Amino acid sequence: MILILRALGLGDLATAVPALRALRARYPDEHLVLLAPRWLAPLVELIGGIDELVDTAGLAHLRWRGPAPDLAVNLHGRGPESHRLLVGTRPRRLFAFVNRAAGHHDGPSWRADEHEVHRWCRLLAWHGVPTDPTDLGLRRPAPGRNPTGVTLLHPGSKIPGKRWPVERFAALGRQLAGTGHQIVITGDATEQPLARRVAQLAGLPAHTVRAGRTDLRHLAGLVAHARLLISGDTGIAHLATAYGTPSVVLFGPHSPAHWGPPPERTWHRSLGAGGGDCPDRDGAGPHPTLAAINVDQVLVAVAEVERMVRATGATAA
Repeated sequence: MILILRALGLGDLATAVPALRALRARYPDEHLVLLAPRWLAPLVELIGGIDELVDTAGLAHLRWRGPAPDLAVNLHGRGPESHRLLVGTRPRRLFAFVNRAAGHHDGPSWRADEHEVHRWCRLLAWHGVPTDPTDLGLRRPAPGRNPTGVTLLHPGSKIPGKRWPVERFAALGRQLAGTGHQIVITGDATEQPLARRVAQLAGLPAHTVRAGRTDLRHLAGLVAHARLLISGDTGIAHLATAYGTPSVVLFGPHSPAHWGPPPERTWHRSLGAGGGDCPDRDGAGPHPTLAAINVDQVLVAVAEVERMVRATGATAA
């Protein structure tokens, strides 16, 4: 049995897909157990290759009662807490970054300035597991009752500092709708008021708001069959990368060099750049690097993305 820790969010799990696929390919006969939040189960199914999901909402809540694994893999962080948690499962081997505070010396050193996808691939490669950082795709759900060919606006983020101003999302939606884009506004249940405010300011009908009305699998289906996604640096942007859906992603404070879509994919555009700490207190405004992005810049990026889609005739999916 192989125990894999990635008890984080949607974007975190999506960026670990190449590492998870590499472990499946390297150990085809092993039982792969992923420690991650239960609400991510639909995404785990779309990744494939994971035999079991154990609900792990955070490091403090895991109490492993299963047998000692042959291998434990820390795709969660650099430790020491995550290292110690996995050591507590009594594995024969541990794949993790070096952390002397946790007493772990058998692994590569952590690099702060590294893309999240490449970080975990490098960890596995150091331990002799071949990886493919481009293997980011997910199984494509059937559209079902989801609309297809729509332009998705996703104004929310659990971190206030990563939210582009609502008035700019509304202005963007109004202009895109005026040029023929069919707009759908997404978000979770807590983001319904924000999504409704965007629709109201943009003069869009109430039915454009899907926030709080889609579970993770339906959200994946929406993104997979969308014309375009415009969002901040949050989980849904990684779904667009996984499905090759054209996207414009607005960054701040974190850099697209660390969390953005692959730069060689010309149907994605990243605006903004890293700029320090991210405010996370309630009521805080957007980070300055995000606030500096204006509506015209996003419209130019949309035009560039759609021009590249026409020129290539296809996306990666």
